[in-house]
Amino acid sequence: MSKSQSIFTPVLIAGALIILVSFAIRASFGVFQIPISEEFNWPRAEFSLAIAIQNLAWGIGQPLFAAFAERFGDRKAIFLGAIFYAVGLVLSSFAVSPGAIQLLEVMVGFGVAGTGFGVILAVVGRASTDANRSMSLAIATAAGSGGQVIGAPIAEWMLGFMNWSEVFLIFAAAILLVLLSLPMMRAPVQPKAEVDESLRKILGTALRDPSYAMIFIGFFSCGYQLGFITAHFPAFVTEMCGPIQPGGVLHTLGITTTSALGAVAISMIGLVNIGGTLLAGWAGNRYSKKYLLAGIYLTRTIAAGLFIMMPITPTTVIVFSVVMGATWLATVPLTAGLVGYIFGLRFMGTLYGIVFLSHQIGSFIGVWLGGRLYDIYGDYTLVWWVGVGVGLLSAIIHLPIRESRSPALAQA
Repeated sequence: MSKSQSIFTPVLIAGALIILVSFAIRASFGVFQIPISEEFNWPRAEFSLAIAIQNLAWGIGQPLFAAFAERFGDRKAIFLGAIFYAVGLVLSSFAVSPGAIQLLEVMVGFGVAGTGFGVILAVVGRASTDANRSMSLAIATAAGSGGQVIGAPIAEWMLGFMNWSEVFLIFAAAILLVLLSLPMMRAPVQPKAEVDESLRKILGTALRDPSYAMIFIGFFSCGYQLGFITAHFPAFVTEMCGPIQPGGVLHTLGITTTSALGAVAISMIGLVNIGGTLLAGWAGNRYSKKYLLAGIYLTRTIAAGLFIMMPITPTTVIVFSVVMGATWLATVPLTAGLVGYIFGLRFMGTLYGIVFLSHQIGSFIGVWLGGRLYDIYGDYTLVWWVGVGVGLLSAIIHLPIRESRSPALAQA
């Protein structure tokens, strides 16, 4: 393989690093659910709403940052995103009221948008060859899972000897340090045929296309499930899981409390998903992306239904984390690749960003509803079953999607 065809381009390396750090911070917020609520004596719904607002702001910001990147440059968009991220974290560390931290999570959400999938996957996709594109997108996505592996345990570890507000300040410094990799983010010149297509034309074509609408609707359940689990699973495991038996494997590994198990579960989901996402990228080059997506959503739906019907024990938590991890972010390279394949690469960032808004609306509802229904009923059971329902909808709605170049663009 020649150098020009190497999958590990500087753009991919830098993009993976930025996503890793961004997602390490984002994936840790569920660990702060109990410490922040207990310090201020807030209902669970208050910090849940803050995380939900963060996810919604991320979704709203995603197409905006993607369009900014396409108009003014990728590196400027990433730089702006990192600044939003850091400032939001710093100001959040001084917040003492629910309203303040909820408002500031808008900045954090915009920060995730500027340093996350929408901007960076578009750059990585343009910098990759046709043969490498699906796997390159999978590697960049897997970096997000790598961040999830380290984010929650690092936050849990730091909370052992410092306040949550100090952890936020350290995270703010980390996201600024990652900007040192920005010089590597240089996307190639676009093919003339793609450059000449106007954003207005592409948007009009996509918004009239039933396949794009189905992709948009289908991504909702992914956001609902991931948002709910990221924000509430550590607390759910802490409170609902049976005790860890002395002398068992987990106890021997130093996981002696359900609180530690909750953080480790989030980490394990991310660890397993590295392999799951890479496998999805490999499969996306060989098999139908829509059928792979339908299979992923169906697997998640079955796993969640069985998990909530069984007694919650350390063993079922680990098994569920492994199964969920295998499918966690596997939808991202397949969804982004499907959008790019149908509508072209020139404005893939903006088009994927709009689809991602559906994901984040789902995430907002999953996170907020989890806290709200917990405060009403004292458990998360109903929220789980809503997730089962929307997951089944996503599995079904992907089946009629057309996997070919948009006819309107093919004739252009």
